[in-house]
Amino acid sequence: MTFDLPLLIITILLALVSSLSGIAKVSGNPRALAAPRAVGSPDGLSRLAGMLELLAGIAMVLGLVLDFLDLVVWGLVTVWIVMIGALFFHFKSGEIKSGFPAFVILTLSTIALTLAMAG
Repeated sequence: MTFDLPLLIITILLALVSSLSGIAKVSGNPRALAAPRAVGSPDGLSRLAGMLELLAGIAMVLGLVLDFLDLVVWGLVTVWIVMIGALFFHFKSGEIKSGFPAFVILTLSTIALTLAMAG
């Protein structure tokens, strides 16, 4: 199976963003952990989210390279779940504007999942 161009572009973008974000959080980078701390997310939970983001990015890249749609879908679903969690903390803390990047990533992952399931 070959991937449609829109799905390919969105998946590569999400894989890159989630991998870089995941690496920063897992490594304990103070700048990467500052935003989750500001909305009340404990460091341990942020690092777990980072690990999931990194694994999702790896899954998406491997899925594209191996031409294995299921792996791409699992990566997209993982990103989707992590972003729902991020938005939960943003809304809970009242910092709704700072949750915009998570909303954009959630929207892109929803679009990619829709494209993957339609194709």
